[in-house]
Amino acid sequence: MTKQEAMDYINAHKWSKWRLGLERITELLARLGNPQDRLRFVHVAGSNGKGSTCAMLERILREAGYRTGLFPSPYIEDFCERIQVCGKNISEEELCEITALVRAEADAMEDHPSQFELITAIGMICFVRRRCDLVVLEVGLGGEFDATNVIRAPEACVITHIGLEHTEYLGDTLAKIARTKAGIIKAGSDVVLYENDPEVMEVVEAVCREKGCPLHIARFSRIQPLEASLSGQSFALHAEEEGKPDLRLQLSLLGAHQLCNAVTALTTVEVLRKRGFAIPEEAVAAGLRKVEWPARFEVLCREPLFILDGGHNPQCAEALAGTLEAYLPACRGRAIFLAGILADKDYARIAEILSPYAAEFICVTPDSERALPAWDLAAFLQGKGSAASACDSIEEGIAKSLARAADAPGMPPVIAFGSLYMAGAVRSAFPLLCKKAQRRIAAARRRALTQKEREEKSKAISEHLISLLKEPGCQDVKTIFTYRATWEEADPRAFHSWAKKEGYRLAYPVTLPGGRMKAAVPAEKEGFRLGPLGIWEPVLETAQVLAREEIDLVILPCVAFDPQGNRCGHGAGYYDRFLEGMDPERLVLAAFEAQKIETLMTEKTDLPVKAIVTEDGVRRL
Repeated sequence: MTKQEAMDYINAHKWSKWRLGLERITELLARLGNPQDRLRFVHVAGSNGKGSTCAMLERILREAGYRTGLFPSPYIEDFCERIQVCGKNISEEELCEITALVRAEADAMEDHPSQFELITAIGMICFVRRRCDLVVLEVGLGGEFDATNVIRAPEACVITHIGLEHTEYLGDTLAKIARTKAGIIKAGSDVVLYENDPEVMEVVEAVCREKGCPLHIARFSRIQPLEASLSGQSFALHAEEEGKPDLRLQLSLLGAHQLCNAVTALTTVEVLRKRGFAIPEEAVAAGLRKVEWPARFEVLCREPLFILDGGHNPQCAEALAGTLEAYLPACRGRAIFLAGILADKDYARIAEILSPYAAEFICVTPDSERALPAWDLAAFLQGKGSAASACDSIEEGIAKSLARAADAPGMPPVIAFGSLYMAGAVRSAFPLLCKKAQRRIAAARRRALTQKEREEKSKAISEHLISLLKEPGCQDVKTIFTYRATWEEADPRAFHSWAKKEGYRLAYPVTLPGGRMKAAVPAEKEGFRLGPLGIWEPVLETAQVLAREEIDLVILPCVAFDPQGNRCGHGAGYYDRFLEGMDPERLVLAAFEAQKIETLMTEKTDLPVKAIVTEDGVRRL
């Protein structure tokens, strides 16, 4: 069985509202030897925040030395994300092997299991095979009749924020939905409850009394926010027990709502400790600092600022608005929203919440049968007085939104939001499209320099290159592969003049068909001619062509670079192919400070450098 065959089989058995219940998953797992009975769980239900809470718990437990399983829903980019052990996705080989095993039993059942039931069974077998100490198990839909509720009493039942969602399946009031979510509570478990609406709290408290389960409320009053930026946030956690010190913690996830999720996870940690799990404070601190959870106010790029948020309902929109207000207050009325929403969501209320922050909406269609077509969403938003347009693909929407941001005064942020079903496509397509936008931004900044500024800065760059060549580490350099400036590039001619007088051999690039490049030392008389790309190149017929091994040092031009030593050119890849595999210590970048991007999107083929020379000096990495 191939991965595609496994996916085709799993996806052939879609879930429907008429198939709620545990009968099929119970029979399927019994046929497979009840692997779930050999595992220990933290079971997490809720409307919002359960994924982030699960991610924090898993990372803390992993840092404490436990072999962890994680069963999140849905996946973002790769189906294998659905089943993780110690932070790594199930391998394609294991997925195929276990799916074949599950299929043999599922196909023999009179009432065939649904898609999610099949995935649940595959996960249970994987977690047993990998000898997981504790599995953090996220509910798929609801709680009481969700396939994950087939497990026996978990170590902890965790219920996060509850709002109105899937009302056609779960009930049309908060109390009804809370009763369904509280269906995961089993005698013998401790229960951790996010500090919810009083109506929700009453229901969960009543169920805990019925089951005889200790209830632990994750009190938000224990949290004291300290500092916050797009790099993360810090907070103090007040101890509940008298005499214990408060903890100061760093959280990589952004937004005030994530602090509420964090105290839910930390309350669960306290419960697990009482149940015998050894989780030191160092593991808690490291887990929160290192946790990653994609598409939850995730900063994909700083320049231009592009944030991906998979929020899909009004509660998520309110959290997003609050986070924008906290982190980017100046974006009100300026943000560019890349929006893709499912038709069964309350998109009218979502738009009402976020419209005050929008300069315009660029609409796309998420990859889902339930998606609201981009053109319908754009028409709806236009009818509400918002600037909105539609794109035929998510890739087109990303490119359009980045271009809008790059061209707008002050470069406003792009916020991609509306559905986790579009998040994977955004994350997959984003790096290459963003790289093009960054190239455009850096080129515009370079072009904005006056001729006098370019000349003065180029002279300073040449002086810094000369000083670099005088350093002890460059004493063995004899042959330098450099470039003739064009397209407003930093011009190293003054350095070339000095190098020739000092006896260095200078070679220059010659571009050839098929994206190839050669290094050539020009003849004294014939010199240079204009090449096919508009670059001055040595006349190849009379030049001395060098093998790459003869080059001691390379001085590279670029369109954009970042402080980490990443660079990008005009996109043809000539340098990357020619210099592939060369020691980065031999590569020196020459550019203007104006071309610097905070963090450059890169590809595997991009060459990193170990030295950057600008008018400000030499940076060694």
